Amino acid sequence: MPLEFVSTARAPKAIGPYSQAVISNGFLFTAGQVALDPAKGELVSGGIAEQTTRALENLRAIVTQAGADFSQVIKTTVFLVDMADFTAMNEVYERAFGTHRPARSTVAVAALPRGAKVEIEVIASVSGER
Repeated sequence: MPLEFVSTARAPKAIGPYSQAVISNGFLFTAGQVALDPAKGELVSGGIAEQTTRALENLRAIVTQAGADFSQVIKTTVFLVDMADFTAMNEVYERAFGTHRPARSTVAVAALPRGAKVEIEVIASVSGER
């Protein structure tokens, strides 16, 4: 089955040799999203709450472009530079997903691109029609 590449101007352009997302066999796999403002290409100001909000907005734009929504997200992976930010990140994350509870892994990392504090990626189910 061929791969379908997903791209939207409502999320930051890929800053390397990768795609914003790829659809394969009914599943959407996103690249990790940090808190880059898609219009400016710069990291948003503020702390972990603002960065988590922007990263999730970027992901929502990509998921929407693929013809899905957050209720179809199956799995997320959250990368945090500082696990002390977990509670604040989790509060924003919970608001974004509402009552939907995808599987999630949260991993502490030494550093993220552009000095970001958080990066998030998702896997979602998508229909064949867009």
